[in-house]
Amino acid sequence: MAYADRDRTTENTVGMIISAVLIAVVGWALVSGLAYEGVKELVKKVTTVDIKEPEKPKEPPPPPKQDAAPPPIVAPPPPVNINVTPPPVTVVTTPPPPAPVVPIIAPPAPVVAPAPRVQPKGAVPRGNPANWATTNDYPTRALREEREGTSGFRVTVSPEGRVTSCEITSSSGSSDLDEATCSNVTRRARFNPATDGEGQPTTGSYSNRIRWVIPKD
Repeated sequence: MAYADRDRTTENTVGMIISAVLIAVVGWALVSGLAYEGVKELVKKVTTVDIKEPEKPKEPPPPPKQDAAPPPIVAPPPPVNINVTPPPVTVVTTPPPPAPVVPIIAPPAPVVAPAPRVQPKGAVPRGNPANWATTNDYPTRALREEREGTSGFRVTVSPEGRVTSCEITSSSGSSDLDEATCSNVTRRARFNPATDGEGQPTTGSYSNRIRWVIPKD
């Protein structure tokens, strides 16, 4: 019995302690909660500022809506013909400008020499031209070969009547007979010189032929 009483007392003590602890905890929680709510309410009152916004001026009422005038009646544009025939192209041919007129200049009139006071004359041989070349002048080789022929010649005569040059105008066919012709005529021929329109001696010319014939015994 004694042990039973002891155990029950101990249990009662422990229960009391536990109850006291729980009451303390609950009380602390209640106190803490009330304090927190009070502080929160105080902060809310302190931080809250009652700011009144200024009243906005009242806008005037909009004017009454007027009925829009109906749009004017526009007539539709006339139809446009796209396939329009182009106007005919007229080609204008511009004639070329007239050619400039070239003056025709007449050639100058020929200068007519005055008529000579004296009729000009050609050179005239002095003596007989047959004596200018004789049988004694026959080239030896042509004579030996019995070659014959006629040599035509033309000489230039100075104002003094002497032969200054000789040329063969038609060959005899033998060069030695042609050479003998000019050599003998130049050496032997003498002339009355040619004269001009004033009758003064001037340079002239003379033409003739010499026939080379082998002499007969």
